Amino acid sequence: MSARRQRPLPAAANAPYRLPPPIFDARCRACWCVVAVLALVAASFWSLDLQWARFLSLQALRDMGRFVAEFFPPDTSAAFLANVARGTWETFAMSTLGTLLAALAGVVLAVPASRMHLGDAARLRTPMRFVLNALRAVPELVWAALLLIAAGLGPFAGTLALAVHTAGVLGRLFAEAVENAPPGPGAALRAQGVGPVRVFLYATLPQVLPQLVSYTLYRWENNIRAATVLGVVGAGGLGQMLAFHMGLFQMGKTATIVAAMLLLVTGVDALSYALRRLLTR
Repeated sequence: MSARRQRPLPAAANAPYRLPPPIFDARCRACWCVVAVLALVAASFWSLDLQWARFLSLQALRDMGRFVAEFFPPDTSAAFLANVARGTWETFAMSTLGTLLAALAGVVLAVPASRMHLGDAARLRTPMRFVLNALRAVPELVWAALLLIAAGLGPFAGTLALAVHTAGVLGRLFAEAVENAPPGPGAALRAQGVGPVRVFLYATLPQVLPQLVSYTLYRWENNIRAATVLGVVGAGGLGQMLAFHMGLFQMGKTATIVAAMLLLVTGVDALSYALRRLLTR
């Protein structure tokens, strides 16, 4: 009888069994980066005067419990709830308008801050990226304090502060998205003699538009939180109400304002998440 012919095993089956790599390898750069980060964290704990024993003492816990108890019951009077509703709408409007202005400015700034194709000289790329870095390096609170001098107290200064800071953030994100767009459609249009403006509008922008909208929605979530803080310096909204009533130690009213902040942030987060899911379908 002839020997039965055996089918050859695949290459993966013939390959020798490989053990998993060691957790730490002296030649692994990522391992040394992790060690450096852990050393930096340990040095931070050592250099800071963290009084954990005092923080976790019974006296500290009693003081915190007494402070939290002062928030109850919250003020639910009709007149005060109407003021909270107006402040909530003001905060929502500040964040929405500020994010919209920032998105428009971000697109305008991202175009000269990005290299459209390999042959693009992009002479304005470096100075425009410096401008974007400068806009987002200054926190919203500092922008609000500066703009309060020009715009005065109220939500207008807060809206401008959110718009200026967020324009720097979105402009950088938009520029990265434009540079990482697939080059094929744009190259095909340029080969036909189409100008750079129409190449951007008809080839690059449609490809990156869902990503730009997703970035904008994410920053809108962050700006809701930032808008509640900007009121502390007089930029209106719930933050200004919070600073006023907390400064007078009216803890019942403060609890109502904090609850309104939580509801507003939760609602905007849920709406933004739903819109992002809708865009990715």
